Amino acid sequence: MSGGVSMQEYLLQGSVLDSSCETLLHRLRGLSDNVEAGPEAFVDQEQVYILRGSQTPPVLLRARRALDQPDSLPCQLRYVGTAEAGIGDKSRSTLVRTCIDVATSDNVTTFLTDMGFRLDHECVVKGFLFTKGCIKVTVSKIFRLTVPGNTENLEPLSLSHLVELSVVSPSGQDEVADTMKLFAEQLKPIVQLEKVDHRRLQQV
Repeated sequence: MSGGVSMQEYLLQGSVLDSSCETLLHRLRGLSDNVEAGPEAFVDQEQVYILRGSQTPPVLLRARRALDQPDSLPCQLRYVGTAEAGIGDKSRSTLVRTCIDVATSDNVTTFLTDMGFRLDHECVVKGFLFTKGCIKVTVSKIFRLTVPGNTENLEPLSLSHLVELSVVSPSGQDEVADTMKLFAEQLKPIVQLEKVDHRRLQQV
């Protein structure tokens, strides 16, 4: 689009055992901007829709809705592109990928189905959100739905929590990656945050 702004997500990821999660939350409370108010808790259902066709790879869209605040928060639709080349480049502090986030009405999944998308998988994510300037930190537990579509019957996927450090900004703002790396250093040795090559994970 002429005059549009291309947004990029700078991302670091890691995991922490459930037994060490409270220690990490305590560290983040001291480092984040929302020290007095505390972190923002969330319980979200995420559904990943896929559109297969002549394009390679297929298109993936993530629809997310708040289970704890269904009437006050809009559904979110997210597209993330593949990571930029240079994941193995040590001069780059974080993974960088194109992203688009939009708020939608609650019938977004019906719209996606009508467009030809099909539900690939879904999960429930429970966790906490911290902020430090432009940096967003989430510590979350991922649950599998034992009965498709039923968000009451859940089973944890692992004995750990996912930790994500991210910034969404216009393309070319690579200095934010260095700021993120410095913040990540303050969370060691509780959690090691790294840039993860998702393409390699998909090949496993």
